[in-house]
Amino acid sequence: MNENPDDVLDRVPVLDSHMAYREVGREGAPAVVFLHGNPTSSFIWRGIMPHVASVAHVVAPDLIGFGQSGKPDIAYRFGDHVGYLDAFLDALEIRSAYLVAQDWGTALAFHLASRRPDFVKGLAFMEFIRPFADWDDFHQVQAARDTFRKFRTPGEGEALILDGNAFVERVLPGSIRRTLSEHEMAVYRAPFPTRESRLPTWRFPNELPIAGEPADVHAMLVEAHRALAASTYPKLLFTGEPGALVSPDFARTFAAGLDGCELVSLGPGAHYLQEDYPDAIGAAVARWVSSCEARSAAGSCRAPTVLEGG
Repeated sequence: MNENPDDVLDRVPVLDSHMAYREVGREGAPAVVFLHGNPTSSFIWRGIMPHVASVAHVVAPDLIGFGQSGKPDIAYRFGDHVGYLDAFLDALEIRSAYLVAQDWGTALAFHLASRRPDFVKGLAFMEFIRPFADWDDFHQVQAARDTFRKFRTPGEGEALILDGNAFVERVLPGSIRRTLSEHEMAVYRAPFPTRESRLPTWRFPNELPIAGEPADVHAMLVEAHRALAASTYPKLLFTGEPGALVSPDFARTFAAGLDGCELVSLGPGAHYLQEDYPDAIGAAVARWVSSCEARSAAGSCRAPTVLEGG
């Protein structure tokens, strides 16, 4: 699980920039693509990928503007990330895959699945983005809702995130049960040394579809969730207690409303569950991919409803 902040990942030209990525596992095996959120990178999957590499060909990109990927002169809106992710998958010639996602990675995964249903073999997800009816629907904790309101307040949000690096210094460590080491924090800090470099971390909270705004992102994710609700590919939903964006009760109701969705309750946790439960998540994803491949070969992708623990 260790990594030197100076380690250089593989990278591939993507549109007007490049994207960095991790790649492990067996060539020719089913592809599994891991998608991170804000303000992390593929580093957050480092303890999970080795478990899945035993049964799959695993790829985890750094989203554009994050990790070791390039920082082109773009707005870093959700639609920008959609375009760069599509180009990344094309560059690596990934034609179908299981998707494993958290935070904004889930929004990208849901949107990808709605546009290219033949691409997605299955979807594992946690702490997911969805259209939030209002601010009370957004987060489990009132203090967090207040903070995100500030992030979206002109002037105040820029001061907190662009000047203060709040997403790396406050949101990230505050949403993990264990204490990140200085080494781990160094890796997470490395992509965002300056005010200008932190633009991607500021843009994402301003893209959250809350009470219908921003309207274009809201519309995109309404359609993505409509497609998710109608989908029949296998799904795996992880939840923590009390969670951040997703409470255990909400997760149970959400999973029950989807076709073929297993629910894994990890235990105490908030938003960045990968940092608290890498082994449990990795082992569960590996089992899920293996069992889904076996069911697919047998002509059935139906799954049990609930799994407890990892």
